[in-house]
Amino acid sequence: MITPAFELTQDLDFLTIIIKVPYARASEFDVYFEGEDFKFYAKPYFLRQLTLPGRIVEDGREKASYNTDKGTFTIRLPKEIPGQYFEGLDMLTSLLAPKKSRSAKPLVEEIAASAELSEEEEEEFDWEVEQTPYEESAESTLPLQYRYGFGNLRSGVFQRLQDELSDVIDIKDPDQTPVDERRRKRLAAEAAKFEPDHYLADFFEDEAIQHVLKYKPWWVDAHKKMIALQGENHQEHGTHTFVVFSEEEREQLRKFTNKSYLLDKRSRHHVYLGLIDILLAYCYEICVNEGDKNVESSWNVRKLSATLCWLESFTSIHDVLVSFGRRVLCYPLHRHFGLVTRAFSDTVMILQLGKAAVLKCLLDIHKIFMENDPAYILNDLFIADYCIWIQKTRSKKLAALSESLQKTTLAKSHIGFELEELEAAAVLVQEEESTLKAAGTVSKQQLPSSESETSDSEESSSTSSSGTEGADSDERESSTSEDGKINSLQGTLQAERTAPLIDCNGLRQGANTSAFEVSDEKSKVSLQSTSVPGKLVEELEKQMHTAIRLSEQPEGLATASCILQEQEE
Repeated sequence: MITPAFELTQDLDFLTIIIKVPYARASEFDVYFEGEDFKFYAKPYFLRQLTLPGRIVEDGREKASYNTDKGTFTIRLPKEIPGQYFEGLDMLTSLLAPKKSRSAKPLVEEIAASAELSEEEEEEFDWEVEQTPYEESAESTLPLQYRYGFGNLRSGVFQRLQDELSDVIDIKDPDQTPVDERRRKRLAAEAAKFEPDHYLADFFEDEAIQHVLKYKPWWVDAHKKMIALQGENHQEHGTHTFVVFSEEEREQLRKFTNKSYLLDKRSRHHVYLGLIDILLAYCYEICVNEGDKNVESSWNVRKLSATLCWLESFTSIHDVLVSFGRRVLCYPLHRHFGLVTRAFSDTVMILQLGKAAVLKCLLDIHKIFMENDPAYILNDLFIADYCIWIQKTRSKKLAALSESLQKTTLAKSHIGFELEELEAAAVLVQEEESTLKAAGTVSKQQLPSSESETSDSEESSSTSSSGTEGADSDERESSTSEDGKINSLQGTLQAERTAPLIDCNGLRQGANTSAFEVSDEKSKVSLQSTSVPGKLVEELEKQMHTAIRLSEQPEGLATASCILQEQEE
């Protein structure tokens, strides 16, 4: 026989059961209901036992219909007490559990279980585990294996699956490691992993973090609707459903095997505090990835939850928050305290929405771990048991837990990494850098005027230097021309000084040749321009007398007299 898919809804007077039976014979079906029991049969589907959270009655108002297109039966059953709210209609695993399963174990255990349930209903949780002083025990009385998992009910798992679980948890050999030693090793590992540079980088450059903080998951809108409805009408709030399960989630619930958990008071506290720790990690994962799943989703949830990663057993809500805050600032990509407070507020919302919202989150975690190869073992150790256990939990316990969580405060000073001192030092450094930058900007603004003055002076100096160079060049040119004249005169005088060595008679005889070679250009021009032979002879005689006088005088006087002679000529 096949257990059909089904869902339950309610209003003030009726309970509606929708059963999906495709390809069934609609002409042959049976429905049985009485008190809290409901059964349905339509070949090949058989809903053997459905234990309802409230009583229904057969008074002629019941109705059943079949939709051939969808293949669904819709059965409306009147409530025995009109207006009564049936709690937990979404807890399909709990609804499918037959009543006889409660007495399947020995009777003495069931009596203890019922006593504990009644005690749990009556007592008021303070969410603080009673502290007992540590006492050393003899080696013979020490347990061979330490417990862990949901309610600390498991042991010996890691001895068989050490290779598979080495990538899932951080603690080595948990079967031989007591709880206190696990905590010490966890704190030491977190202190070694914390990186101030990474934290400060996310603290100052938080654009991406501010973006993800704006994301609103589904429980934000559901919580707003619940608050608005509570303010309007309390009776309507009792029949309103804020959390809707998908068909895939309903299929998950039908696959779970119903169990009973015998937990003492201390174990129940550990279970509730572990639930907060797991929800905090899940809320962080949903926020930073904005509801999308990726390959890091499984790593984020199990790494940020010390319950899953270190098999931690917490003793107070504050310890849970401190552990989660430390791990957020040590391990993931985004390490910002704002993400810690955001996950904190989201967890409060989920708990206030009730166990349906908590179950929906746990089902999502179960799916994430199931799709990851090593992390699926955590479903067997924790998540599957949480999914079954939460369906039987009283809503007032979750309400009290959310209230206690909301009253708990978490500050940066509680984390233990001296975050406030790091931030203050970084702010001082940033202020000094901004001051230096401002001073550099002012100096740059003043620099152009001085540079212009410098350039003007450079231009004037270059102008004066160019003028000086021009003047120097003119002087060099004039001196060069004068040197040329003096050199030519000296050459002429040198030639005239050598003139007396020539025989006078020979000079007269070769006046037409040698006299012209030793005379300067002016004398040549004057001699060439003279056409009368008598004048030429007289001119030659004068030059002969001049040359003789110069040869007898000192060299400097001869040069001066030669210059004067030429000027006179």
